[in-house]
Amino acid sequence: MIAQQTLMQFDHIVTGCRATLEAVPDDRLDWRPHEKSWTLGELATHVAMLPNWTVATLTMSEFDVAPDGDGPPQNPELKSSAELVAALDEGAAAARETIAATSDEVFAGTWTLKVAGEDRFSMPKAVVMRSFVLDHLIHHRAQLGVYLRLLDVPVPQMFGPTADYPDM
Repeated sequence: MIAQQTLMQFDHIVTGCRATLEAVPDDRLDWRPHEKSWTLGELATHVAMLPNWTVATLTMSEFDVAPDGDGPPQNPELKSSAELVAALDEGAAAARETIAATSDEVFAGTWTLKVAGEDRFSMPKAVVMRSFVLDHLIHHRAQLGVYLRLLDVPVPQMFGPTADYPDM
């Protein structure tokens, strides 16, 4: 039951992410709105790679993003909108397969995020999927929409009409 509901949410969110990544201009990946901000390419790559957290969330009881204290693993350098979309599609396919195979009992199990051996949070896996994976995707997808707007790139629809696509 939880898997079916999660899949519906996941598919809806990933569809909006895909449309946003398709809009990313290849020639502006190094642009950043502020010196403290990620570049467009870094933010878009983060969005493309976030579905990969699903497998770690649902198949493990804990994950340490910096087990040796060296910092989190680095994302690949994706160099085009096509590469971003391909990475999202690949991660989303693996995530969908994992979600579909996960029982309600596993969703009720606890998952812990660690950084260099230190617990950052522990929650039921169903909550981690909603907050740390899906809400995280929505958050960064929205940031990406702001980047697109600042670059005067049409912002695609996610939940309904946008200023650029009012009639769809």
